[in-house]
Amino acid sequence: MSTAETAHADVDTRRTPGLVPVVETLRTAERHPQEGAVAPLPPARTPWAFWRLLGSELGLTFRRPRNLGILAVLACVPILFGVGLRLAAGSDDRMGGLIGAVAGNGLMLTFLSFSFLVLLLMPVAVSVVAGDSIAGEAGGGTLRYLLAAPAGRTRLLVVKYLNAVVFAYAVTAVVALSALLTGLVLFPVGEVTLLSGTTISVADGLLRILITIGYVGAGMAALAAVALALSTFTEVSIGAIAATMVLVIVCQVLRAIPQLDGLTPYLLPTWFTRFDAVLRSPISVGDLAQGLLAFGSYIVLFFSIAWARFSGKDITS
Repeated sequence: MSTAETAHADVDTRRTPGLVPVVETLRTAERHPQEGAVAPLPPARTPWAFWRLLGSELGLTFRRPRNLGILAVLACVPILFGVGLRLAAGSDDRMGGLIGAVAGNGLMLTFLSFSFLVLLLMPVAVSVVAGDSIAGEAGGGTLRYLLAAPAGRTRLLVVKYLNAVVFAYAVTAVVALSALLTGLVLFPVGEVTLLSGTTISVADGLLRILITIGYVGAGMAALAAVALALSTFTEVSIGAIAATMVLVIVCQVLRAIPQLDGLTPYLLPTWFTRFDAVLRSPISVGDLAQGLLAFGSYIVLFFSIAWARFSGKDITS
């Protein structure tokens, strides 16, 4: 081989820094569709992708020690109520009202527990999970990775809210179950005397407890929508949680001012205790329907706010 041919071969085989040899470029081009060819469609999302994402979120929520501790605390409160009422009933048989009804029938302890817990402790529990849903991911730096899955902003927001709703009903069920078991152990159980003076059977009383669980759970779901909306405005979860509780407390204060009675129907906590409609005979369906309508309105309004904020938000963390 001549010297010129050898030099030419060296030029063909030597790569210039920053450039790709022509042969390699042609081989790479063969792996791409030719101009005018139809590119293959991306793989479609499996129909179970949404439910797998929701299941994963629920697993994280109910495995977190903080959330399990909250449920344990809420389960203990009805027990403390029951023990206290049992001791009080032993020393004074002249108790009246709902407390006297509890001493006479253990099923009533469920309604008494809801009357106290639905105004503060249960909202705190729901706010912790719902307020942490978006802000916690943003603060931990995992939100953009969730969106890159791809999960989609709307689908992720729906999953986060449904997760908070399930936890809200879990909170409600834990309180009801703890109160019911405590009442069965510490107090007699028989025909239930309602606040209207009518007596109903034990089966009817249990049915009314189930209705109460559904109603109170819907109220907590409405509060979860408020906390979710606030969670989209911050990257600090404690800020969203605290803001939700401040709103609940402010509403309670406004309800206590007689001059602001006209504002009361528009405040969410006003409807939390309307489950007492089941303690009348017949059940005051109108009161329950108004409460559910208020809860639904809050859910639609604040979920829309959350979606509008989250869908247009720049995700930097």
